[in-house]
Amino acid sequence: MTFLIKLLVIIMNINVLRLDHRSKRDARITTHVCLTSRAFGASKIYLSGEEDEKLMKNVEDLVKRWGGNFQVEYKKSYMNLIEEWQNNNGEVIHLTMYGSQVQDAIEEIRESPKDKLIVVGGSRVPTKVYRKSDYNVSITKQPHSEVASLAVFQHMLMDGSEFDLEFNNAVFEVIPTVEGKRVNINEEKKNKS
Repeated sequence: MTFLIKLLVIIMNINVLRLDHRSKRDARITTHVCLTSRAFGASKIYLSGEEDEKLMKNVEDLVKRWGGNFQVEYKKSYMNLIEEWQNNNGEVIHLTMYGSQVQDAIEEIRESPKDKLIVVGGSRVPTKVYRKSDYNVSITKQPHSEVASLAVFQHMLMDGSEFDLEFNNAVFEVIPTVEGKRVNINEEKKNKS
């Protein structure tokens, strides 16, 4: 990766929009969308559909324990958010089975200095989202989960730099080991939370 691309990846503002959350049906999958967004370098996720304060509080609590500045926000109108994002010179990338293949589109998306809003669906995604998006990107041409497509896309967008992310103010930090589990616990921060 060239120096310029590395720099763009470092300063890139990545946000995620989760469409059509249904609190009873989607709590687990939407939580995983939030966790994946954060772990792979997004700074914020917007949830649309049903407002789910419990889920949002759970994500906020996770951030307090595991660090970083990740935010979660409810947006009643996802189309207003998409239009606002584009009006502020950001670009919208909708992950789908029906778009340009990710391997063909990722370089152009990564090289663009614009802030990114990655859109992942819930149930059926309305045609207006396809039309309004700057990119409709296919993560394989087969049915699969929004969590998988988000992880693959963010990994390719970050070009692997998500493995080097540091999450400041963490109470817990996993220490990679071949066997067993090692976790550093910041007792001072633990006692404050």
